[in-house]
Amino acid sequence: MAKKRKGASAEKLSDVIVKGMQEKKATDIVVMDLRKVKNAVADFFVVCSGSSDKQLDAIADSIDEQVFKALKENPWHVEGKNNKEWMLLDYIDVVAHVFRKDRREFYALERLWGDAEITEIE
Repeated sequence: MAKKRKGASAEKLSDVIVKGMQEKKATDIVVMDLRKVKNAVADFFVVCSGSSDKQLDAIADSIDEQVFKALKENPWHVEGKNNKEWMLLDYIDVVAHVFRKDRREFYALERLWGDAEITEIE
């Protein structure tokens, strides 16, 4: 059985993650609602792009800070901090994906999870 949140709702967490991304001028932010997708690994994916190693780091740090400040939660798992192509902050039922622009097209999460309800953030 998948782990479930003990803290804030997945929707609230997604909103705070978006705010963290926006703080550092992330581009192409989308929230993917996976709750109706069979066998999904999370309730939401929040995906964004950055244009440089420095910006990817700043976005990931901002997400971490915003979530901790608002909800007193730390990511359960973090990946990709070293390779700077695709960073992932896993909060169990919400996963933040921070891509370098060119790698995002390569991995194409939006196509992979095509059944998800996708909301583009302005």
